[in-house]
Amino acid sequence: MAQTEMNWDQQIPLPKLSPFHAKIAVALVALLCFINSYDGDFVFDDSEAIVNNKDLIPSTPLNNIWRNDFWGSNLSSNNSHKSYRPLTVLTFRLNYLMAGGLHPVGFHVLNIGLHSLISALMIDMFSVLIGGLAYDGNGNRLNHAPKASLLAGLLFAAHPVHTESVAGIVGRADLLCALFFQLSFLTYCKAFRGGRESEEKFSIHWIAVSLLLCAAAMLCKEQGITVLGVNAAFDVLLICNVNVYELSQRLFLRRKAEDVSERVRTGLLIRLALLAMGGASLLYARWRIMGTGPPAFTEVDNPASFADNVFLRIVNYNYYYSLNAWVLLCPWWLCFDWSMGCVPLIKSAFDWRTAWLLLLWCFLIGLISQALCSQDSQRRRTLTLGLVLLVVPFLPACNIFFRVGFVIAERVLYLSSAGYCLLLAYALGHCCGRWSRCKGLLRASLLALLCVYVARCALRSHQWRSEQSLFTSALSVCPLNAKVHYNVGKNLADRGNTSAAIKYYREAVRLHPTYVHAMNNLGNILKERNELVEAEELLAKAVLVQPDFAAAWMNLGIVKNSLKKFKEAEQSYWNAIQFRKKYPDCYYNLGRLYADLNRHLDALNAWRNATVLKPDHSLAWNNMVILLDNTGNLAQAEAIGREALKLLPNDHTIMFSLANVLGKLQKYKESEGFFLQALRINPNAASCHGNLAVLYHRWGKLELAKKHYELSLKLDPEAPGTRDNYNMLRRKLDQLYRTTPP
Repeated sequence: MAQTEMNWDQQIPLPKLSPFHAKIAVALVALLCFINSYDGDFVFDDSEAIVNNKDLIPSTPLNNIWRNDFWGSNLSSNNSHKSYRPLTVLTFRLNYLMAGGLHPVGFHVLNIGLHSLISALMIDMFSVLIGGLAYDGNGNRLNHAPKASLLAGLLFAAHPVHTESVAGIVGRADLLCALFFQLSFLTYCKAFRGGRESEEKFSIHWIAVSLLLCAAAMLCKEQGITVLGVNAAFDVLLICNVNVYELSQRLFLRRKAEDVSERVRTGLLIRLALLAMGGASLLYARWRIMGTGPPAFTEVDNPASFADNVFLRIVNYNYYYSLNAWVLLCPWWLCFDWSMGCVPLIKSAFDWRTAWLLLLWCFLIGLISQALCSQDSQRRRTLTLGLVLLVVPFLPACNIFFRVGFVIAERVLYLSSAGYCLLLAYALGHCCGRWSRCKGLLRASLLALLCVYVARCALRSHQWRSEQSLFTSALSVCPLNAKVHYNVGKNLADRGNTSAAIKYYREAVRLHPTYVHAMNNLGNILKERNELVEAEELLAKAVLVQPDFAAAWMNLGIVKNSLKKFKEAEQSYWNAIQFRKKYPDCYYNLGRLYADLNRHLDALNAWRNATVLKPDHSLAWNNMVILLDNTGNLAQAEAIGREALKLLPNDHTIMFSLANVLGKLQKYKESEGFFLQALRINPNAASCHGNLAVLYHRWGKLELAKKHYELSLKLDPEAPGTRDNYNMLRRKLDQLYRTTPP
């Protein structure tokens, strides 16, 4: 078992804490960094993964979680991103059950708690990776690097790149994956409890448990399988104390097999075979669950992967790696989304940005040479394991094995940042050992670095509290990102500030001329502002760029209907329905078109389709009642109204329409009941008071009619017909008063 002297560890200007107190300190720092996000809203991807995800609702069968992807779509669907994370979704569902609904506080608190727990457990991982695996006579694991592991743990707890994973609720996938990743690694360590002889006498039981925990990590996020690579590297470098450089030299020079076998023992080969078989089984199972096909991403998601020139594709991938390294090194420029022009493609080898990837590889090559060729065995192992922990968890996001759906994603660096923090702690520790005379300055520098990290985490987690602050913060980081401008515009539109939203939507379309969602939303706003010609142009372009964009087809139909282009409007609606079979809102708007054309039967059929697809479609039900009322089909109107109220018992608009029908059928008592019930729900509805007054007027309850006419006029003095009816009633009352004897 590898055990080394850790003299430099004693030079780190941190107190030597017991394992328990060290974990408490790290957990508290993690809590301090992100506590101000505990009462944030659901933001960005939370809408799709949580708010609109029916798998969280208790009435949804629990086994749906195992059939659907992370976003609630069926894995067999062409639109599925194939993100299979049922354990993560299960925790969301538990949050929903415990809070009795979608209350974000519980979701955020659990995320913060998970990060604190993971940060504390990182001390155990770091102590093994830096100081080796050793036990005392009682079987308790020893920590040969207490200060270095504490420093690495503090750096991990406070690293600002973790904000997206902690303050963004969908980051729960990264947190749970990291937790099971740690448990799998620490469980693998338990397979070697008997000292050096355990290189051969290891526990199959603990290795099997480690593989099960790896599977659990994969069920939280796909990245979890990378723990097998870390376990294998730990086994080779620490358990078997293999000098990789020396072994490769022996193989390269074709030394005798006996010389090689001295370095590679039978037990190691068995364990590596177990890890390989376990990993292959998990990948095969994942492939089958995914539907044996990869997710479909577009050029917008990952433009470099669509570059025709292989050389430029590789250059851009390496540039992305350098940007990820920069985010780890200087986590000041953070953004919720790095796509759509945020990182322009390198289109020439002479682009000045190629210097960054050259710098990255010069640094990595230097670090790798130290990790492999150093005469200090402890340095070799620590640097190699640090690089493994940095690089291996990042491999699923590197575009080498398959195309990913993003340019840069801070959340995928959650595990890789542990390797970075280990290497940084090791470097700082050796600086402290070499420059021991400047201990005060080093202590102040470490404290300043941690304070900067904590302050940056607090600021960034505050920005994640609401979509407004999150999206706005990205404008200064990625001003060329069309999606940033789109999201700012959408947030403004949702809050009713459509004038400001137009500016950001226009900028999104300018930056990305084929951004169909920005065109659709901008067209919608222009439609509401009656700027129909420009709205038509935008929506027509959107469906030209993406012919299967059902929402844009529907909105184009609405605009064409307003422009009296009825035939084109009808075709647009049917195009929308062709691309989205279950589209109740489109059937509703198609019904309105048919009603305007006096095609009453077609209108009723369209609205009926809307209610079949969406039984609580209030507008469709109400329009059916009104149309049947206006065409004299009062009995059918009554039947439809009663059917609708069985499904929507508290809908005051349907009560109002049904009350009008019952009044015309001279069912005055029932009509009065529905009018009064509607007014209890919406007491300030002038039209309801006015129509109730008309009912009383017909019924002969003139004083009540007078009262409700006056209430209607008070709420809406310009209500059409109400003042004429009120004046007619007053004349009738005056006549009655004159003819009635005193």
